[in-house]
Amino acid sequence: MFDTRPNQPLGETKDHYWLVQRMARANGTDLVGAAEDGTLSQDDWAAMVHRCRACKWAEGCKRWLSHPETELRETPEGCVNRHHFAALQDGMKE
Repeated sequence: MFDTRPNQPLGETKDHYWLVQRMARANGTDLVGAAEDGTLSQDDWAAMVHRCRACKWAEGCKRWLSHPETELRETPEGCVNRHHFAALQDGMKE
């Protein structure tokens, strides 16, 4: 169930930086490669972490990531960066 509180405090930056990294690894997004080739700017990367910090699904994300798979997985519907990961993956294919 989603948290519907209107003014939820932001999560810790470092924790959410690592959640974004782990989600990228789980869904096959090469964040470093995207940054190196200019597909992902530093501002965009910071915005992904900031969106994650404000995400109301962070606990669900942690649970989802705590069940590692050997295969790449689709980014869960609850992830606020889902569309951003997809766009980066599309950019990596070109």
